[in-house]
Amino acid sequence: MRISFDREKMVIERDTTSLDRFVQDFAALLQVHGVLYVIVSGYVSILFGRSRSSEDVDIIIEHLDRGRFLTLWNALHPRFECIITENADTAWGEYLLKGTAVRFSENGKAIPNVELSFPADPLDRWTLEHRKEVFLNRIPLHISPPELQIPFKLFLGSEKDIEDARHLYRTLKTSLDAELLRQFNRKLKVEGLFNKYLR
Repeated sequence: MRISFDREKMVIERDTTSLDRFVQDFAALLQVHGVLYVIVSGYVSILFGRSRSSEDVDIIIEHLDRGRFLTLWNALHPRFECIITENADTAWGEYLLKGTAVRFSENGKAIPNVELSFPADPLDRWTLEHRKEVFLNRIPLHISPPELQIPFKLFLGSEKDIEDARHLYRTLKTSLDAELLRQFNRKLKVEGLFNKYLR
């Protein structure tokens, strides 16, 4: 795997997996329909070479009104299906608007799936606004800034999350904004965990 950086983007060159293709295809439909999105949580670590399985990919999208969501729903459905409801209005009004994610998988499959949600709090909104562009084998994806992703994984605190944080930090250390990382460590109160596991 090769990773290169500049101020605007990151470039990853490695073998593309079936999970990568699933994420790329789903994200491409969001992009085509002008939906702002950001990939967060476990897949970000996998993207940068962490070897572990994942059944779901967490994606936050901008808040969509009913019309735009129905357009997106119809664009997704030739290939992807919602696995918690067959009704677009239910997905939008009873799930997304009330802060509950909806899941999409490829037709006829349950795994992997995308867990799609609207921003739920200021951190979600910040992540969406400051998302980073990454090119995986020349195909663009938008991900959570590692300076937030690392502290958030420490905040979650499971062994898997801590290993995700450790992998991201070690892989991206030379490109991180150290001050921004410190700010989020303080905000999420994980300075002790950071010093214990990542130093």
